[in-house]
Amino acid sequence: MTNVKVALISDVHSNIVALDAVLGDIDDVAAERIVCAGDIVGYYPHPNETIERFRSRNIQSILGNHDRAVIRINPVGMNKMAADAVLWTSKRVSADGVDYLRNLKARMQLKLGHHAAGIFHGSPRDDDEYLYEVDAGPELLEMCECDLLVVGHTHIPFIKKSSKGTIVNSGSVGQPRDGDKRASYVLHDDETDDFQIRRVEYDVEVVGEEVQKAGLPPFLGERLRHGF
Repeated sequence: MTNVKVALISDVHSNIVALDAVLGDIDDVAAERIVCAGDIVGYYPHPNETIERFRSRNIQSILGNHDRAVIRINPVGMNKMAADAVLWTSKRVSADGVDYLRNLKARMQLKLGHHAAGIFHGSPRDDDEYLYEVDAGPELLEMCECDLLVVGHTHIPFIKKSSKGTIVNSGSVGQPRDGDKRASYVLHDDETDDFQIRRVEYDVEVVGEEVQKAGLPPFLGERLRHGF
């Protein structure tokens, strides 16, 4: 049986600098497949470049709440900073980019190695649920009829195993919120069934400068320095 490595990513949020650093690490570890749990765009100033990278690398992705808000031009329910970034993005994302996002599914079932996997931005209960490790129970695996549940949205990574299977949040490529400023993703090795949270350094100062130049809320750059 051929050993297959899969990279699980989420919440890139148009941070092309972080994404390129993560893709470099993914290449270094020879992962053959990349799956994303949503929020390709939002917050940071490179939506078109980020979408193009997803296309060129054949990254499989679902739709996140920021992606949905951008294509609908409707940030209702978001805080002002997130809403401002959504409106900024919706004015600058290309028509092709909007079409790409519009064609993404809200959730996805697929085979990842020997696992039956469910990919959700929030959880099987609610696409916008913030699912933290303490609330990630085995009933969610039963709900999605999978033995591997991959989620995003919280920007905080965890790997939680039970007799029913594994629940993974790969954290955030573009805006980590667990106190570690390095980009986060999870690598799965199908031969060993090992799940590893990987952290990747990138130039947060460059992104902060680009946020300022773009006229996006300055705190979006500042928070990257602290990983929250």
